[in-house]
Amino acid sequence: MLSLLAELKDFSIIFNLFNYVSFRTGGAILTAFILSLYIGPRMIVWLKSLQGAGQPIRNDGPETHLKKAGTPTMGGLMILISVTVSTVLWASPANPFIWMALLVMVGFGALGFVDDFLKLTKRNTDGMSGKLKLAGQAIISIIATSGIVYCLPKEIATDVAIPFFKNFFVPLGIFFFLWSILVMIGASNAVNLTDGLDGLAIVPVAIAAACFGLIAYLVGRVDFSEYLQIPYVPGTAELAILCGALVGGAMGFLWFNAPPAMIFMGDTGSLAMGGVLGTIAIMVKHELVLAIVGGLFVMETLSVIIQVLSFKIRGKRVFLMAPIHHHFEKKGWSESTVVIRFWIIAMVLALIGLSTLKLR
Repeated sequence: MLSLLAELKDFSIIFNLFNYVSFRTGGAILTAFILSLYIGPRMIVWLKSLQGAGQPIRNDGPETHLKKAGTPTMGGLMILISVTVSTVLWASPANPFIWMALLVMVGFGALGFVDDFLKLTKRNTDGMSGKLKLAGQAIISIIATSGIVYCLPKEIATDVAIPFFKNFFVPLGIFFFLWSILVMIGASNAVNLTDGLDGLAIVPVAIAAACFGLIAYLVGRVDFSEYLQIPYVPGTAELAILCGALVGGAMGFLWFNAPPAMIFMGDTGSLAMGGVLGTIAIMVKHELVLAIVGGLFVMETLSVIIQVLSFKIRGKRVFLMAPIHHHFEKKGWSESTVVIRFWIIAMVLALIGLSTLKLR
């Protein structure tokens, strides 16, 4: 909404700052961060009073996790509130990409909230049925994809861009909807699987959000997109503000989620953040780059798939425990060692993903 202050530039040159996406992105980062810090302590007290015993802990998990019993979950609400408020405050209300991204984030977050609530009331780790959760995600994804295709340039609306190549697109036609659903749901559940240790998922999410904030800004600028020979999608530069808000909100949440965590994000946060990252990747035509930038999430997901298939086919497990972060815990790595090393992996993969912008 603050972007409307740019209309007052004739009264004072300072209002001209609100014309710049870079300035409003910085404002969104700070606003979301401060909001998270303000909301955090109050939400922790509130959730503790509601949840009592806190998030159920897996009985088959690492023994060190038993001491986390009583830690409240649903901390993703803190991120959703700070990111949504900051985005609405700093982004242009006339930009349809912003509203579609928020639709996915809030919609997936609502599904995660129901899942977390059922886990708490049932006092187990089952929550919502997998089929029902996927159905809800699919419906939200279809609605969002319909809007995205309508807003994208018609010549590339249903195409997938291939990184490392100049103007190389694979036309999918009607199958683009299936592809879009796969990206949104895949990214959402990949972040969900990664969220198993204190601080493990939130920093890679912030790294990916920062990368896609830059990508969105470049894709939405005709001068930069022509220079880098990447797809130009008018209006997507505004998504940098949402990405900035996500970075700020994530860092504010990390303040309370750093080991030993005072609160867990739960499915409320992980499903929402993964979903919105996948949505933004579709909008800026860099879905495959998301698989590189978010390679840590891909690694975690693949470890689960490999473990399940190996056990069903061979009757043997490949990893001591899946997702793979638990495998390293079982091997004797401390939780903080696993988390920090995985953060390093996430940063390296992000740099590789960003290199695709120039290596064409």
